[in-house]
Amino acid sequence: MKIHLIALSLILSSCLNDVKKTKDSNPGIKNEQIVLNLKEANRLAELPIHCMQIEFPNKLNQTLGSEKDIGTPKDLHPAFYGCFDWHSAVHGHWMLIKLLKDYPELNQREVILQKLKENISASNILIELEYFKRPSEKSFERTYGWAWLLKLAEELHTWDNADAKILKKNLQPLTDFIVEKYFDFLPRLNYPIRVGEHTNTAFGMSFAWDYAHAVGNTTLKNMISYRARDFYLADEACPLKWEPSGFDFLSPCFQEIDIMRRVLSKDEFLAWMSAFMPELSDPKFKIEPSLVSDRTDGKLVHLDGVNFSRAWCLYALANQYEEYNHLIKIANLHIKHSLPNITDGNYEGTHWLASFAVNALK
Repeated sequence: MKIHLIALSLILSSCLNDVKKTKDSNPGIKNEQIVLNLKEANRLAELPIHCMQIEFPNKLNQTLGSEKDIGTPKDLHPAFYGCFDWHSAVHGHWMLIKLLKDYPELNQREVILQKLKENISASNILIELEYFKRPSEKSFERTYGWAWLLKLAEELHTWDNADAKILKKNLQPLTDFIVEKYFDFLPRLNYPIRVGEHTNTAFGMSFAWDYAHAVGNTTLKNMISYRARDFYLADEACPLKWEPSGFDFLSPCFQEIDIMRRVLSKDEFLAWMSAFMPELSDPKFKIEPSLVSDRTDGKLVHLDGVNFSRAWCLYALANQYEEYNHLIKIANLHIKHSLPNITDGNYEGTHWLASFAVNALK
């Protein structure tokens, strides 16, 4: 046990060697945002490399219209069948593409590229598309998996690389269909979904907004902006003390901030924040990382995820608005708490948590 703890300490220390310095709201003080270095990138990359083509265990989240709908995970989802469930497979693929972009010298670069080409083939994506078109699967992965699929598409779109262009083209039919799903669903949603798990509306719109911005889809951006304002503009006094719930991997309060900082102008946003969460502007604001009691429990380990998702929301807010720069220290605290706990021996968390860490440390 002692050797194990020392190893985890060394891993975290290595990650902390590379930092992003930003100006603090207090004169003369600089906060240092934790970012990934190559050593840590190589360590985290091993996790989706290992599981992206491992079919079992698997959670299909399938609605059966008839006995003909039954199939193995790989039969049903030949592109995204690994890493326990569909959405985890998708954001595992996103993570590897992100790391290939940021670290051209990544250890297993060729292995990763080969696996990506095998999975995100034109024929596999067409089978994935047919699954989404099943009458019984109208709500499949709504909107969490949809959001990650668009994040994957965005990463390929913004990577100036010959292999990425092929993968993007292969993925495009499913990407286009998911965009259509947003246009169909969001206008019909009368009330936002304010939970800390997959169906959170603010999260589902945030990645979709980023994709729309990257590809220049102003129609999608405008629709998301309209719906975000409709859902959240009148919100006040978000009850942060109610968070987290026992299975959360997202913060309802911070995810709402994350979409509103995207869609509102600076003046609108700062005025909205003064009503929504005024305590966040206090340099003395504190919130402790979420505590996990059992990392072998697939639901309880979600709380490591909430630490990473809180961090990415806080980093983004602090980097966009200097008034909130003091929040970088809180984000760092959350990263330091959970990053050492992403280890090979815990499949309940490793099949997805590495992606959350990379998104926080990007």
